[in-house]
Amino acid sequence: MTAPALAASPATADAVDWALAAHVARRVAGRDALAGSYLAASLDDDFAEVTAQAEQLVAEHTGLRTVGTARAAVVNRQGWVDANVSSMRHLVGPLTERMGARMLKSPVGGVGRRVAATELGMLLGWFAQRVLGQYDLLVPDDDGNLDDDTVYYVGANVLALEKRFAFRPRDFRLWIAIHEVTHRAQFTAVPWMRDYFLGLVKQALSTVDADPRRVVRAILRAVDELRNGKNPLDEGGIVGLLATDEHRGVLSQVQALMSVLEGHGNRVMNELGRVHVDGQARMANVLHARRRTQGASGLVHKLLGLETKMRQYEVGETFIEAIEREAGSHALDPVWRGPENLPTLDELASPSTWLARVA
Repeated sequence: MTAPALAASPATADAVDWALAAHVARRVAGRDALAGSYLAASLDDDFAEVTAQAEQLVAEHTGLRTVGTARAAVVNRQGWVDANVSSMRHLVGPLTERMGARMLKSPVGGVGRRVAATELGMLLGWFAQRVLGQYDLLVPDDDGNLDDDTVYYVGANVLALEKRFAFRPRDFRLWIAIHEVTHRAQFTAVPWMRDYFLGLVKQALSTVDADPRRVVRAILRAVDELRNGKNPLDEGGIVGLLATDEHRGVLSQVQALMSVLEGHGNRVMNELGRVHVDGQARMANVLHARRRTQGASGLVHKLLGLETKMRQYEVGETFIEAIEREAGSHALDPVWRGPENLPTLDELASPSTWLARVA
């Protein structure tokens, strides 16, 4: 199954040539070396089955019961690129259109659009080689409506790790599915989560400086860091590079939320994995370094600076472990009742303070 096709470029100006970005990303992502092998034959059926199994396990373990049924979509790297370009374009459209309006007045505006698209495509292609699974609530379906049922798995990347580390395919695929289905439950089983999250994102983006020159410089700097062996998204993504004091407070709210969601996703993944996944401990060790390319909603959120530094997994999971030791296995339940119960960044470092507040 492939991801939804990209919509045609709008007639109005946009700061990014999205079609070019997708083209560059597909080239950088490269061919799926194992996609045509006999090993790929089981992917569709296996992921359909383990996703359904994971959904039931997650619901029983967390109490988060979703509306609708999770649907597995095994995509190639090019399909993953298309899905993420669609998601990113949907989320940042208002910002890039503001920038595009300013670029129309510049004699080098067309060059800026292509530079931004090329560098963004390089980043997307690099991540396409590494992502295993992803739940993204902003990918449109074939009719242009947002699709909140689909969980994506990049088949070639899954096969490559299974082959390299001799993971048992069924167990490894179930383990990945548990993580992604947990993220879907967070956004679809908690009534306020989607609107709250998107509201924060909109608020953050509305205050970003629309100067296209500054954005292009941020993307170029991110690519340079990537070439030098650094993760350009560690310090708040591209939006973090553009952030002003005016909206750093909003970003901190989103970062705290994402730390909780990622920590919870990892906690559920590993708790259920210890019981239902043979070889879970070795898988966890192998994938520890790959956390840089994972996320509740994938690359788009990293690029937008909606995840805090790469310690966020550890921060979130350590926070949850601490409150469960003190208050039991359902200590995190108040979070799902309303955004006022979300921990702040300071409370993530002081779990007892959060427990005292929500108690």
